[in-house]
Parts: sequence; C-alpha cells; structure tokens
Amino acid sequence: MKAVVLAAGEGTRLRPLTEDKPKGMVEVDGRPILTHCFETLAELGATEFVVVVGYEREQIREHYGDAFRDVPITYTHQREQNGLAHALLTAREHVDDDFMLMLGDNVFEANLEDVVRRHSEERADAAFLVEEVPWEEASRYGVCNTNKYGEIVEVVEKPDDPPSNLVMTGFYTFTPAIFPACELVQPSNRGEYELSEAVDLLIQSGRTIDAIRLDGWRIDVGYPEDREEAEKRLQDGIEAVE
Repeated sequence: MKAVVLAAGEGTRLRPLTEDKPKGMVEVDGRPILTHCFETLAELGATEFVVVVGYEREQIREHYGDAFRDVPITYTHQREQNGLAHALLTAREHVDDDFMLMLGDNVFEANLEDVVRRHSEERADAAFLVEEVPWEEASRYGVCNTNKYGEIVEVVEKPDDPPSNLVMTGFYTFTPAIFPACELVQPSNRGEYELSEAVDLLIQSGRTIDAIRLDGWRIDVGYPEDREEAEKRLQDGIEAVE
C-alpha cells in the first residue's frame, strides 16, 4: 500500500523554528518530523511514499532524495497552500489503489496498524484513527459523529458548537474514491479546500468509513510547545524501554 504524506505547510505557528525550513524538517528528539512519519509508515508496510511538498520544498528533496530505507519517494508540488483536500489532489496521478494518508506534522506512538487492518479486512472506503479530546478543545479539529457500529456518519470541520468530542487525527486509509470527492469540495469559510468536507461527501454518497479509537498517543506539532511535548513523550518512552 502506498503512503501519501502531506508536507507542504509553511508552519507559521511554529516560528521561529520554521523561519528558514519547512515544518516537516523541524526536529523532534533529534530527527525531522518527516523522518518520524516515514519510519512509522515503513513499519506499516508502505511500498512508496508520495510526498506533497510546498514551502521550502527543496530542503525536503535534498534531505531525503529518492528513497527512505529503500522505500521509493515521489514528490508532488502544492504551489499554494489551499487546504488538505487541495494538497491531496496533487498526489492523484501517483495513486491508483487503496492508500495510507498521514499529515506530515504529526508524531505517533499509536495503533495505526489497526486502521490498516480494518481497511483491508472490511474493504471500507476509508478508515480513520480518531481520538477523544476535552470538549473545549474539539472545535480545533474535524469532529466526527459515529453510529452504533463505529462508522463515521458525519464530519464537521472546526465547529463552533461541536456535536461530539471525537476528532480526526492525522492518519487515514482511503480508496481512490476520495479524489473525486476532493474535486467537489468548495472553499470553506477559511478559504481552504477541507479534507473533512471531502469525507462528508463520501458519507453522503453512501460510502462506509470506519472509526478506530486511538490507543497510545499522537502529537500534532503545530506550536513550539507541541514539539517539546512530543520530545518529552518520545524520550520517556525510550527511558521506559531501557
């Protein structure tokens, strides 16, 4: 299964760490965030990385070249940062089967293999790793509603009044059906083409999307304090093993 990694963002909230480098090249525990992503995806059996780059993209190309741990890398260019659905569409010509999708600013120590396994076993059109967060934080994310079978029946992007506290994380599996849905997405109030809107279109068309509850932890490295928290958790994990 191929893995698409979205790494085009400028990371303005991470400044000054991103003043001269893309967000994915910010180091967490001595290695770029993208290295953590690639290592995780390689362990999940990724056969190829399709990396969407944008801001300071040459730094990523020069650092990783054409492969990571013998897994080939193909790069695509998002010329303007117009949202995740827009970014994903730049990878379309390189993906012709089911694939994993990871946001390139997330660090995971979690049950991602459960998402891949559920997708392959159930032949769902998508499977997401989801996480319960405090209600007061839910409005920062794409919020999911699920039915009694654990299927996602609605996704709302950063709602003022969240319908639940179950939110999407930065790891998904999709069939190629997500690409036509991305093409139908209209700009949100933020002026971006939201991935959550494409997911909602899939749901409305009768597609099945399974939710897998997070077991472990993940950090979305959006602010300098998030980087510090991710480093602490990784180091604590290493110390625990030792």
